[in-house]
Amino acid sequence: MKSIKQPPRWQIGLILVAGIIAISTSAIFIRLAINAAQSSGLEFSLFLSASRLTIASLLLIPAWRNFSLIQLTPGALRYAAGAGICLACHFAAWITSLSFTSITASTALVNTNSIWVALLSWFWYKEKPTKLTALGISIALLGGVLIAMSNQETASLGNNQTLGNFLALLGAFMGSLYLLFGKEAQERGLGIGSYIAVAYSAGALVLLPLPLCFGIDYFSYPQPVYFYILLMAILPQMVGHTSFNWAMRWFSPTLVTLAILCEPVGASFLGYFIFHEVPGILVILGAIVLLGGVAIAMLGTIAVDS
Repeated sequence: MKSIKQPPRWQIGLILVAGIIAISTSAIFIRLAINAAQSSGLEFSLFLSASRLTIASLLLIPAWRNFSLIQLTPGALRYAAGAGICLACHFAAWITSLSFTSITASTALVNTNSIWVALLSWFWYKEKPTKLTALGISIALLGGVLIAMSNQETASLGNNQTLGNFLALLGAFMGSLYLLFGKEAQERGLGIGSYIAVAYSAGALVLLPLPLCFGIDYFSYPQPVYFYILLMAILPQMVGHTSFNWAMRWFSPTLVTLAILCEPVGASFLGYFIFHEVPGILVILGAIVLLGGVAIAMLGTIAVDS
């Protein structure tokens, strides 16, 4: 197999920044689609998730021309498909959470995947967390409790914020499995193009029939909804997710995951200016504490890696 020269670090960093900006728009496009359709809840979230991944999969059709089973070790395709299934569950849970809780709370909670990765790695790879990582996890949990205690969200979000927060956490857990399965698939020989083609397609196949089971018609929504879905597929999915997956080849996964912590800041900033959404004091405080805890946990992991 021909070796690939590592790109300059500034180039990797620039692509990471582009990925952060792109993924920060995800919650915004979801909320815009919800408002345009005047619909929310599980059924509409499944429609958004399925449509987003289906479009991304169609955009990746050219990548299948370079797909080859040569040089793959056993399990590569299974892990890639498993990553796609976990990605589907991640989207179904997290997108639904935005119907019930604020952008700040949802994006902060869903970005606890760094904590879940650390805990899962403890059982999977027998990598025991350091004292600094354990401290960070405890602080992050405190931040999660503060967010859960908040009752000062905007009235338009309804009164089931506990459900929204839980779904965001579930999305974080499934997103963590997606990252770990993806890491395994790439280590077993799948290049980035082949990996995302398999993972995104598997996720789309899982999600595509589910809205139909709830009686959802794929073609009955206002035109702006489909425009926002297209933007979701291009920016957060193709640019955001793919940038992070690509960067993991050259940077430590812990550093890449740490960079993703900027998403709640960007999403909250956009949410304030587009929707005039001002989270409650407890949500803001909880998000700061939670993300600070995740950062501390990651610093503990980075110290071990270095």
